[in-house]
Amino acid sequence: MEEVVGAAWHRFITRIANRSYPEAAVQLDEVANLAGPLLRAFGGEPGLRVASAGETRHSARRRLIDRIAATGDKTTHAALDSETLRLPERIALFPERARNRELYLWLIALAGEVSRQPLSAQPAAADAPAPSARPDASLWARARDIARVLVMMRPIEWDKADTRTHAARDAWLQLNQQAVAAVLARYPGLAARYRRLVDAHLAQRPDPAKLPPDEAAAEQAIRAALLTPGSVTALPAATRDPHPVPLWLMPALDTPPPQPLHAESEAEDDAQPGNEANAAVRERKQARREELPDGRDGFVLPFRAESLLSWAEYVRVNRAADEGDEDAASAAREMDTLAVARGGETSTAKVRFDLDLPAAAQDDLPLGPGLAFPEWDWKRRALVDDRVRVQPMRARHASNTELPEALRRAARRLRAQFSALAPQRRWLRGQQDGPELDLDALVRWQAERAAGCVQPEPGVYAAPVRAARDLTCLVMADLSLSTDAHVSDTHKVVDVVRESLLLMGEALDATGDPFAFYGFSSLKRNHVRVHTIKEFDEEYDGAARGRVQALKPGYYTRMGAALRFATKVLGERPNAMRLLLLLTDGKPNDIDHYEGRFAIEDTAAAVREAHRAGLRPFCVTIDREGADYLPHLFGPHGFVVIRDPQELPQRLPQLYAQLTAG
Repeated sequence: MEEVVGAAWHRFITRIANRSYPEAAVQLDEVANLAGPLLRAFGGEPGLRVASAGETRHSARRRLIDRIAATGDKTTHAALDSETLRLPERIALFPERARNRELYLWLIALAGEVSRQPLSAQPAAADAPAPSARPDASLWARARDIARVLVMMRPIEWDKADTRTHAARDAWLQLNQQAVAAVLARYPGLAARYRRLVDAHLAQRPDPAKLPPDEAAAEQAIRAALLTPGSVTALPAATRDPHPVPLWLMPALDTPPPQPLHAESEAEDDAQPGNEANAAVRERKQARREELPDGRDGFVLPFRAESLLSWAEYVRVNRAADEGDEDAASAAREMDTLAVARGGETSTAKVRFDLDLPAAAQDDLPLGPGLAFPEWDWKRRALVDDRVRVQPMRARHASNTELPEALRRAARRLRAQFSALAPQRRWLRGQQDGPELDLDALVRWQAERAAGCVQPEPGVYAAPVRAARDLTCLVMADLSLSTDAHVSDTHKVVDVVRESLLLMGEALDATGDPFAFYGFSSLKRNHVRVHTIKEFDEEYDGAARGRVQALKPGYYTRMGAALRFATKVLGERPNAMRLLLLLTDGKPNDIDHYEGRFAIEDTAAAVREAHRAGLRPFCVTIDREGADYLPHLFGPHGFVVIRDPQELPQRLPQLYAQLTAG
């Protein structure tokens, strides 16, 4: 009975204390398709991605009903770091749904203005002067300093005697005022929306007349800063946090990848099969690296009572083995800071064998010792020489294969269509020599001669020539592990890739244009596998079709290395037009920290290198979220997203015809 009454009381009191408007809520997913393009349109760095933000605790004064219900002590700040703009997963602050949506758009515009500054600047030293002492520093450099002072945005408890806190809060206030003023100056059309948001937010903020004098002064300063951006230079000292400002951004430091506690365990850490999935964390959490409690020390004297709090927060979660533990996930959501430690137990028995490299006798045949390629380090803005090793390979067990029966009808149609693009023979008339007479020229010359016109003997021969199509194409297909996913009851992504290459080969063979097929996957930087399917000097025959049929899902997607290999091969061709087609089903990624902004920027650098080499790179993807990041990689007209993967075999030859029509 107590549980029933307690649950009923909890539902009642939390409903009464709730100050949000669930019926007018707008989810981040609803504006996800607009967020990326809008961020770039407002000047944001193209490599920034948009993700959801996690809750953080604050110590601002709460209402009595909030304290009774134990709610209102957390908020979700929009935050910006050098890789990600993190927005609230849901906004339900205002009773009007349109106003909540406007808040999303405003935060994106504000982030775009802030990120006009170089996001990849190196962080300042720990003893660097306070941001307010460096008025000429960029907005982003100041934000990095603020985040450093606030120690990864832990709950801010303003200390009147702490000069670092004074500098941090003043710089946070000035940063947002400068950004707001810059947005309104650059985009005057947003002024009315901003005013509506400010009016709606001020109506929800606490009344300064009901606050203690120090908190009232801070509240008045924030109100003035919202109404007149740039009018407030300092925030009066107060014993509590100011009430959260959802119209402003919170700066955040970049979260470095967790480093192994022991150097010898790095290889084991990279080999964990869950690392790729774990990279897509939906909610951001503050974290710290700790040693794993062994459970043997217990409450051995000397005993400190305050250690009870740390014991209460300890939840053992083996991320490589306990992914389905809902209790641990629920506990993690309730924690303000997660402590990450390395367990002493090995998980060798749990490693999925499909991520292990096959035995040499069963693997594809390596072609040569491999090739070294550079990789772009976006934080240093420089190419790291010989960072990646690409190993060309050829299928060991492929055999001569005929075209599958299911594709023959489509292949005949494509051959008939593309044969019209093949070079046709035409006759050059009026030549001085040739295998045949040009009868028209001969009759005209004899008539002029009979009329008394003395003319030198003109060219009366005709010679055949072939119309030239001075172009070539290289197709690079993504063969990562994700291509093992099903797109229908009978087809996987890799099946669609095979069919696409088979039909593409039939179409290109009909045109007579030289072409090459390759596939790629990777397992860290020293093992990027490039599968040679058909080279330029090879015929498209049963052996090539057999190598297409032998393709199978591989490992990960180190896209930059694959593009650099394709650029090297295609760059050696003498043709005037050289088309590089990339077939993929997702973002670039690998398990040795090749993910997120690092992978995106390296791929973008590889595409730029291809353009400088005189190539035309073009991406064909079945990733429905491709429009969020592909404009940064290939440009607004350098890619196409195919919504239905099963359309790829038919669409790919058509795209080739369109791209080479000129």
